[in-house]
Order: sequence, then structure tokens, then C-alpha cells
Amino acid sequence: MKKIGVITVTAILLIGGLMACDSSKKTVQVTEQEKMAFQQQEEDTVIIGNESTNYEIIIIEPGFQTWLQSVARPEGYYSQSFLENRNRIFVTTWNQRVLEPTRFDPMLYEMQINYEPFVDYGYEVNYKLYYYFIFFQRKYNQRLGPFLPRI
Repeated sequence: MKKIGVITVTAILLIGGLMACDSSKKTVQVTEQEKMAFQQQEEDTVIIGNESTNYEIIIIEPGFQTWLQSVARPEGYYSQSFLENRNRIFVTTWNQRVLEPTRFDPMLYEMQINYEPFVDYGYEVNYKLYYYFIFFQRKYNQRLGPFLPRI
């Protein structure tokens, strides 16, 4: 009897612990500065490139350049390995969503990103790509990874 009681108590405690966790989706608190950048209508074009490796990403997104300059952490805040690890996760999720246009808005996920995990794209490419993903997630209330998109 005692063993059943312990299992029952453990199960009740486990269930209670799970219920105590916030089961609703956590949302990101968007600042006023971000809201202003998100509401921008004028097209921003950001070209991310690394001349030494000949890689280039072109982002055409209203407000991104403004957001990048005013909200994002400065270059050097995160290490290149941190940025690369996050970009791998974000790109994988992004590319999966591009392939599922009936589940995910094809206006948000238009084309795949060719990001090779073992290519050194350099710091600037990884920095701007990472912050584009953060901008995108915060603006469109999307989650591309298991963690909240933090600045």
C-alpha cells in the first residue's frame, strides 16, 4: 500500500507541478521603439555580405534596418559560435515551413535559405541573419526555435 501511495502522491505532485507551469504560450514584450520600426511601410533593403567568402543575403523588409540600428545588441555582444548555433536552428525551422505552405503562411515563408552548417560565413553575416530572425519572430509573433526570441 505504501508504494502505491508514494506513486500516487508523486504522480499528483508531478501533475500539480506541470499545471503550475504557465501552460499558455509566452509572448514577447515588444517595446515602443520596436513597434515604430514594425509599423514602418517604406521598404528597407539590407544586404548582408562577406567579401572574403563571397556570401550574400538580401533582406527586403520594412523596418528591419531601423530596428537593427536602434534595438538590436551591438556587434560583438554575442559570439560567432552562439550566432551560428542559433542560425542553424532558425534556418532549419524556416526551411521546413517554406515546404509546408498549407500550414504556414507562404507570404511569410517565401523561399528557402541556403545556410550550410559547416561553412564559415563570418561574423557580420551571422550577426545580421540572427537579428533578422529575431526581428521576424518579434514582428510576426512567430517562434522559430524552442526559446523566446530575445534581443
